[in-house]
Amino acid sequence: MLAAAALPPAALALGALAIIGVMLAVILTNRLSPLAAMILVPVIGAAALGLGAGVPGWIIAGVTKIAPVAGMFVFAILFFGVVSDAGLLAPLVGGVLRLVGRKPSRITMGTALLALLIHLDGSGAVCFLITVPAMLPLYDQLGMDRRVLACCASLAAGVNFLPWTGPTLRASAALHIPTVQIFTPMLPVQLVGLVFVFGAAWWMGRREERRLAAMPLVQTEPEDAGATGTGTASPGPDPLHRPRLFWLNLAITLAVIGLMVSGVAEPAVIFMVAFALVLTINYPNAEEQRAQIEAHARPAMMMAGVLFAAGAFTGIMNGAGLIHALAQSSVALVPPGMGRSLPLLVAVTSMPLSVVFDPDSFYFGVLPVVAQVAGHFGVPPVQVAQAALLGMHTVGFPISPLTPATFLVAGLSRIDLGAHQRFAFPWLLGATLVMTLAALAIGLIGL
Repeated sequence: MLAAAALPPAALALGALAIIGVMLAVILTNRLSPLAAMILVPVIGAAALGLGAGVPGWIIAGVTKIAPVAGMFVFAILFFGVVSDAGLLAPLVGGVLRLVGRKPSRITMGTALLALLIHLDGSGAVCFLITVPAMLPLYDQLGMDRRVLACCASLAAGVNFLPWTGPTLRASAALHIPTVQIFTPMLPVQLVGLVFVFGAAWWMGRREERRLAAMPLVQTEPEDAGATGTGTASPGPDPLHRPRLFWLNLAITLAVIGLMVSGVAEPAVIFMVAFALVLTINYPNAEEQRAQIEAHARPAMMMAGVLFAAGAFTGIMNGAGLIHALAQSSVALVPPGMGRSLPLLVAVTSMPLSVVFDPDSFYFGVLPVVAQVAGHFGVPPVQVAQAALLGMHTVGFPISPLTPATFLVAGLSRIDLGAHQRFAFPWLLGATLVMTLAALAIGLIGL
């Protein structure tokens, strides 16, 4: 900070703006991956400002702060990967399919329920990979609109922002706030969002019932339909499944979620112990354990790398005083009467902005500046983080062209990407606005 203090605040603010602008540009134009951009751009920027001597210490300080969050994510991915491979989700999928029958309003609500349950592992891609192929044959047999399938799955996955999902982890890492401190007060808001999800799913199902009732009855068999009529041939038993351990795996999973929400222990510790436990119980052979770790290591390590890179970025930006200087300069641009309304502004715009920003750019580049500016008006950083989670790559991720899951849900549903975006956008925005009203009503964010 001594070197930074030698520079005038205006120079630091301009330097911070340049670093953030370049980082956003190279990420959004695919010139660099987020991991590389968050390391190289601030290092080069700090050196150009004459602050290179402090960079190593600032990086270590930033990475040290991020380590618990990265540890939680790695072991959360491994834990949910093991219990999924062991067959924890298989009965849930089968149960939902038996429950929905052939009534469109029940099918749409069943789609939302299945997506909600599958998304407990925090992966949008896995959620869509399981939910859409399981439900698509029913939609095709009844002639239902496939856009409804994609929208219902997207709504349920989007509102399901949990402490171990990417946006919550990013907000926690960027603002150095424990995930439980961000998530737990939002539980009532999320419940309101889920009521909206199932209400919207029911409404879309009822609309499909009326549309189909007005049409001649035409039943079409889905492509590659097997003898079972469910669109796939009956597979043999999965050798990785452990049906006799289902209830034990379920009990451990519920205990993990309960401990996470209660905050009785550090999330990283909870998932480390839980992962070691389910790995040993389900796959006692050392070779099987190695295979399980290798099977789920890639997504865990990729996200951990991004989080450590974010630690380097925030370490440099905060250690050099760049974020503070930019926030100080930005305060003058905010009308005094609007300062305390910044979280509300973030909440209302968060879902549409998912189309413009990728998650790493927003949470690590934009959110810290907004939080610093809001802090000058007495707004706690946690409110800014919570406001962002009401839509920024939570509700907004299933239509963002910057996330692979968007192309996945459209492709698996066999619909055009633009058609999916146009159909789902109003419903997803509605979910954000309803949850924002709920957050205002309970005082989570202020006017």
